[in-house]
Amino acid sequence: MRLNETKPMEQILRDAGCEVKEQEPMQRHTTFHIGGPAQWFACVPDETALAVVLQAARARSIPCRVIGKGSNLLVSDKGLSGVTLCLEGEFLSLERIPGTNRIRCGAGVPLSSLCSFACKQGLAGLEFAWGIPGTAGGAVFMNAGAYGSEMKDVLVSCTHMNRDGTVERRQAQDLGLGYRHSAYQESDAVILSLELELQPGDPEEIRAKMDDLMRRRKEKQPLEYPSAGSVFKRPEGHFAGALIEQCGLKGKRVGGAMVSPKHAGFIVNAGDATCQDVLGLIADIQQTVKKQTGVSLECEVRPIE
Repeated sequence: MRLNETKPMEQILRDAGCEVKEQEPMQRHTTFHIGGPAQWFACVPDETALAVVLQAARARSIPCRVIGKGSNLLVSDKGLSGVTLCLEGEFLSLERIPGTNRIRCGAGVPLSSLCSFACKQGLAGLEFAWGIPGTAGGAVFMNAGAYGSEMKDVLVSCTHMNRDGTVERRQAQDLGLGYRHSAYQESDAVILSLELELQPGDPEEIRAKMDDLMRRRKEKQPLEYPSAGSVFKRPEGHFAGALIEQCGLKGKRVGGAMVSPKHAGFIVNAGDATCQDVLGLIADIQQTVKKQTGVSLECEVRPIE
């Protein structure tokens, strides 16, 4: 590494085989359609390239982050300094382990692809994830869940890369999986792949359940607007959306950010919303709900800058 310490970071990215864009608008890479430019936005093709990039960024004290589909992120209007990575190439691998009910998939695989693959294989247990707009790696990071199920229920193990380029595998029980939480949230390791244990099922029945859950999502959630999904974690003994609605906040706006009239648990980008608009609306909601109900709402969406 010492021989390359004077090489520009952009050149290291390109030499590693990454597709690189400078000053790439992050609004193109988040479901909120919000976010200023990333200094370097790079698509990483494999573990070898990822190790080179992580080690180089670490040696230069350059910020380096990995994002999935940007479905739970609120990116600063000022943008992101350093390197922002997305995982492609071998990180999109997807296979059923022969002779088992297990699936091994790369961290960059969209949840929609993972769910469809499981259905075709006649493997049940992932139906809850159908319609969640993220990647497999992001789903583990957040222990994503819906309709009474979560990733914790099906995850067997996860493989990750540390910032020094070393690779480790952890069993699910060692990942601190809880409500919208995993140990990766307190770590700078990068999830590479995961292994899931599912149950045999009839593909038509699995598909029917997936279709039913998608229908319910469309009926109840404002999928017609850009958003980051549920903004707040579920308070113990309550539902965030119900509390927000109870406080008369449906339709409340700050700039282009609006509490969805369809589901008060969602903040939507109703037109050219900025990160500051969303943060301002989040603060207003938290203050109002706390004042009127005594309940503190904890944000589920992750602001990054």
